[in-house]
Amino acid sequence: MRKLIYGFGVSLDGYINDRDGKIDWTDPDDELHQFHNDRYRELEISLHGRRLYELMADFWPQVPEDAPPIQREFGGLWTNKPKVVFSRTLTEVGWNSTLVSENAVEEVRTLKAGGDGVIEVGGASLAAALLPHGLIDEYQLFVSPVILGGGTPMFPALDQRIGLRLVETRHFSTVVMLRYLAD
Repeated sequence: MRKLIYGFGVSLDGYINDRDGKIDWTDPDDELHQFHNDRYRELEISLHGRRLYELMADFWPQVPEDAPPIQREFGGLWTNKPKVVFSRTLTEVGWNSTLVSENAVEEVRTLKAGGDGVIEVGGASLAAALLPHGLIDEYQLFVSPVILGGGTPMFPALDQRIGLRLVETRHFSTVVMLRYLAD
């Protein structure tokens, strides 16, 4: 069965963006960017909610020629990586993406059962739909030293707690990564 990872940049107080939807405080330095490139390269499939897909699609397929090589590398990785985009409002997607507009939970169950690689879920709303169903196997939080005081929370309110086991911490110059496995 494929492993599903939920990884995201998050503020110290638990938000993935600020009250205005900005994520400029998550801009990675070269060390962290290379880590993300290497991690993304190992994924079999990337799952995107609509907002994250639109954000990524607005930038990564058109990375300027004069952009740093590390950004051009990620642009190629993102463009070519198989992606599943979950949206009820989009009518088409590009860049090696498949659009799913119904039943994200069942689709993710099917994807997980279809192999033994690694899948990543991107987007807090999509992850929030999967959390109560026990579909996320690993959590990777990239905690930035900023307190936003509001925005989109990384985790939704839940009816039941989810037990996790800390398996790795890693210090980068701009963030601390906390890696947890679901119990």
